[in-house]
Amino acid sequence: MNRGFAAWTAPALAAVTLIVGAAPSCFAQPSATAAVPLAERTVPSALTEAIRERVDRLRYEQPSDIRGARVVLDDLVAKFYESRQFQPAWQERARLDALVGAIDELVNDGLAPADYHVDALRSYRLDARIGTLTPADFANLELVATDAFMLAAWHLYLGKVDPHELSSQWNFPERPVEVERGLERLSERLAAGQVRETFEAARPQHVWYQRGRDRLRDYRAIAAAGGWPQMAAGATLRPGMTDPRVATLRRRLLVTRDLAAPTAVAAIPNALGPPVDEAFFDPALEAAVKFFQERHGLTADAVVGPGTVRALNVPVAARIDQIRVNLERARWTLHEIKGEFVLVDVAGFYVSYFRDDVPVWTSRVVVGRDERETPIFRSLITYVVFNPTWTIPPGILVKDKLPELKRNPGALRRMHIRVLDASGREVDPYSIDWHRYGPGRLPPYQFRQDAGPDNALGLVKIMFPNPHLVYLHDSPAKSLYEQDQRTFSSGCIRVQKPFELAELVLNDAQWTQQSMQRLVDAKQTRTVTLAKPVPVLILYWTAQPRPDGQVIFRNDVYGRDAATLAALDGNVRKPLPPVGAGPAPR
Repeated sequence: MNRGFAAWTAPALAAVTLIVGAAPSCFAQPSATAAVPLAERTVPSALTEAIRERVDRLRYEQPSDIRGARVVLDDLVAKFYESRQFQPAWQERARLDALVGAIDELVNDGLAPADYHVDALRSYRLDARIGTLTPADFANLELVATDAFMLAAWHLYLGKVDPHELSSQWNFPERPVEVERGLERLSERLAAGQVRETFEAARPQHVWYQRGRDRLRDYRAIAAAGGWPQMAAGATLRPGMTDPRVATLRRRLLVTRDLAAPTAVAAIPNALGPPVDEAFFDPALEAAVKFFQERHGLTADAVVGPGTVRALNVPVAARIDQIRVNLERARWTLHEIKGEFVLVDVAGFYVSYFRDDVPVWTSRVVVGRDERETPIFRSLITYVVFNPTWTIPPGILVKDKLPELKRNPGALRRMHIRVLDASGREVDPYSIDWHRYGPGRLPPYQFRQDAGPDNALGLVKIMFPNPHLVYLHDSPAKSLYEQDQRTFSSGCIRVQKPFELAELVLNDAQWTQQSMQRLVDAKQTRTVTLAKPVPVLILYWTAQPRPDGQVIFRNDVYGRDAATLAALDGNVRKPLPPVGAGPAPR
């Protein structure tokens, strides 16, 4: 599937097109002439003719390598130069230097500079400085530089990977693009020399993203310094123990700043008491282990057993890839995360309520187990149901209920589930031959669980239209919220504090915790429509930067990181159809 021009939003192309315009003579140093309008310039005809000839080849011939690079956005690059009468855009040395520098900095976004022709650009830049480029070479440089610039800005704004190709559930909106105006802005912004500024404008304007770039830089520095030591197998370590492996644990936590480095004064023997026994599991190390466990989704008990050792021994390269994958996910979504909304982090097992980009409330959640993954999508919360009944979906009926019914039809009554025919009349489950039904033949009945504390949905459900039959709800299985990995549902999201979330989304003075409790106590089933729908984003984060300079890491419970990483490290595909073709079919 090709996202096509629908992927180039007006803001995206505006961001991409912040930097092209008229240029002075070949690789001149910056001067006041840089701001002279294009119509007032005199550009050597040999160069414009070379650019025109190269654009014709882009349009009508098979793509060819240009010093190891290949133009990806051929139609858009051709349209750009046609719109400016084939006049050059990159003949000023400072402008090309800025482009190469900005591309080099893409490593902090988790992107590979090689995808943006950086080696070819460096080669051309070197030859230009020693004066060995012909007009044909300069024309090739123009096309490669413009393609690199537009492609990098596009990837910064919307991501290199198309999320539709990874999941058919993806339904975040695509955006239209004004191609002609975008190309005009491209010339204007490039004339102003705004290369780095354009890349910065294309990035998600969200503090999360900048923190993520900073943390990726930190972890690359750790890798460059040799990474961290690996914990050897052995007995579980506990506070108060003395063990040679405690010294390794101490060094490991120092690397990631979970354990504070000793001050210079404290390192002097007898200055502040006896020196630290590296093999002793002291209170400072206990606090550091708890801190590490908390940010890795483990029970923060300071007990270093197999689970904690596995987390400690994940190589730094793997953590770098985790951050890169989640920066890519951020480029897909952070432009949408604004104002007031509910965000479910499936991999992190949390739901949060945001106002002005800040979480004001958080609760633990239980999400779908491996074979019934909670889907990743967005919707609008529109109503809340108190004391809900539960109509069993066909998938759960076939997989969970029918096998039990075949053994014991009376199980339905124990669970307060009624069997209803097409007219809504209750049917005796013992009167039905359940062995006649299965995956290929569903029973012609509706299965409805009565409202009450034993209902699978608990006492409240928070509804948003979606084709996956997924919603947020209460649950009678309270103990599951205490597990580290909370993948137990059939796809819906069970909320530990559902009435608090209901109060937030309803945002109505008459719906307080007390009034909701009175309604529940009266055992009345009631639906309340929100005065204003609230967006809900169901996302999947396995690495998140924190304000304190640390990173929260979570297990890839659904195994989605590998496919995203492979696509991120894969070849750059052509993201756009021919200019003027409009949105590509999906």
